[in-house]
Amino acid sequence: MKKFAVILAGGKGTKLWPRSTEDMPKQFIHIMGDGTMIQNTFNRIKQYIDVSDIYVVTYSDLKNEVHEQLPDLPSQNMIIEPFGINTGPCLGLAASILSEKYEADDIMMSFPSDHVIMNKGDLYQALDTATHAAYDLNGLITIGVEPKMPETQYGYVQVTEEELNLGELYNRGLRKSTAFAEKPDIDTANRFIESGDFLWNTGIFVWKLSAFIRSFNKHLPEHGDYFTDLKVHYGKEAFHDKLELTYGKMDSISIDYGVLEKADNVYLVKADLNWSDLGTWDEVYNQSRKDAKNNVFLGDVVAINTKNSFISSRGKLIGVVGMDDVIIVNSDDALFICKRGNSEDVQQVIDKIKSRHLHNFL
Repeated sequence: MKKFAVILAGGKGTKLWPRSTEDMPKQFIHIMGDGTMIQNTFNRIKQYIDVSDIYVVTYSDLKNEVHEQLPDLPSQNMIIEPFGINTGPCLGLAASILSEKYEADDIMMSFPSDHVIMNKGDLYQALDTATHAAYDLNGLITIGVEPKMPETQYGYVQVTEEELNLGELYNRGLRKSTAFAEKPDIDTANRFIESGDFLWNTGIFVWKLSAFIRSFNKHLPEHGDYFTDLKVHYGKEAFHDKLELTYGKMDSISIDYGVLEKADNVYLVKADLNWSDLGTWDEVYNQSRKDAKNNVFLGDVVAINTKNSFISSRGKLIGVVGMDDVIIVNSDDALFICKRGNSEDVQQVIDKIKSRHLHNFL
């Protein structure tokens, strides 16, 4: 049994505008840690899986950035989508291509490229447990963490605490999944927290290659047929043209909705990862170290009588006076300001920018 990893690096990260843009989405920028998000993810994984068995899936427009930021990644380990149509087709494409190289019982691991994980040791232990579960149970395994708050920007997984003959895997945190829920409203999120049997879904998945392909073809049969038809073109000059035509026919769907919500062999490993997907500036503030006035100042900031605020400057000095509970973030050509707790509404700003055809600011 061999293990290989797939890093999904095609997200747009629009909620971290104006730093995250279409040309340089959040996985390629520095937010927390020593490097950019994708560099930190790659460095975490290469301590667990050999670099030759790590793959990155991204768009054609971003492949040069991946090459530049991950010089240790073999060039042939890049899987290029013509454009993004969510995690379902993305993982289907990766599994289909890599089934030409790996055995049916080899273990495929999938990782988002833009998350923060502080407890690497716990991550590796969880991956060990997930690997054993995937191999022994032919299951589709996700890794979940205890929710800290009723977060509306995360996916949730409901689990049962029944032992279900899981034996030692149960003692190591494995649970049977009973339901998936993506980004609930605040009332629903509160009910999830109160119930005590929902965990945050980290989006890290582990499965046998054959088990995933079988479930993918069962629950997304049209997508499965498309990838089966594409197989005859793998490695040929016409492949990317055929892939673009095929992607144009596919529905956009997440792997959660398309497969995991429908499958009956889904399990979750509980883990204490100190994890975040840094999906909003509010979450970046929550994860950052505060000063005595509960502020986070990054870059050149001069603040007077200011508290409970996140202010991040790049390329110019920001001066503020008498501010409380605000978020201020600049880029080379844009400035975003909001009350703390409202940063996810940046999407409304982006929509307005698009409606005014100011795409050069995105």
